[in-house]
Amino acid sequence: MTRPVPAATASLRVLRFLATQRGPTSASRIAAAARLPRSSTYALLRAMRSEGFVTHFPDDRRWGLGIAAFEVGAGYARSQALPRLARIPLVRLVDAVGHSAHLAVLHGREVLYVLEERAPGRPPLVTDVGVRLPAQLTASGRAILAALPASQVRVLFPDRDAFVDRHGTGPQSLPALRRILTDTRQRGYATEDGEVTPGFASVAAVVLAHGEQPVAAVAVTYESGQDVDPDRLSRHVQATAADVSHRLGGG
Repeated sequence: MTRPVPAATASLRVLRFLATQRGPTSASRIAAAARLPRSSTYALLRAMRSEGFVTHFPDDRRWGLGIAAFEVGAGYARSQALPRLARIPLVRLVDAVGHSAHLAVLHGREVLYVLEERAPGRPPLVTDVGVRLPAQLTASGRAILAALPASQVRVLFPDRDAFVDRHGTGPQSLPALRRILTDTRQRGYATEDGEVTPGFASVAAVVLAHGEQPVAAVAVTYESGQDVDPDRLSRHVQATAADVSHRLGGG
């Protein structure tokens, strides 16, 4: 006789499985992956939905991760482990490119800056540690969002009210954001120019942890009018993000 799976173990299996999917999936697939009876799976999913850990898409009859799951991931990313592991790579990045660099994590529809390395002689930025900015406007946020399944982006940005405007630029709808994220995935890095602070531009690349889950982004910010080689800058940012990913057991 099969021994019942404890609820906590079953919930973790469901979350781990959903985190590996590129989009919403059916309850039957979830039940098979978590090795659970079909009836128990539906009851478990309803309980997890009430707590915000999964989202139900009734039109598709499928399930995906919820906002609470992202908050747990962001909590790990905000822990001291990530900034400590990323500090030396960011110092090397600043030395190589001569511009200020920072590390940010996704927190709901915002990015939270957890580490900054300022280049000597460069002007102060709005990306001090502890600052939050709209994810869809920042290069860091776009780099992370581009690595998430489309269904999870839809959960984060369900309607136009979810899009915050700072300077009259940037995406104001989910289709517009999706076009930016598609370009980001094709390039391998994200950009923004004047959408956070007029006169400043940024390049960012995603940091992947164990299981190839996006947990943060490395970014460099520079004055828009400066003579900057974007290809060289993006290569350094991507290499640094890959270094931090490797330190986290991903990438």
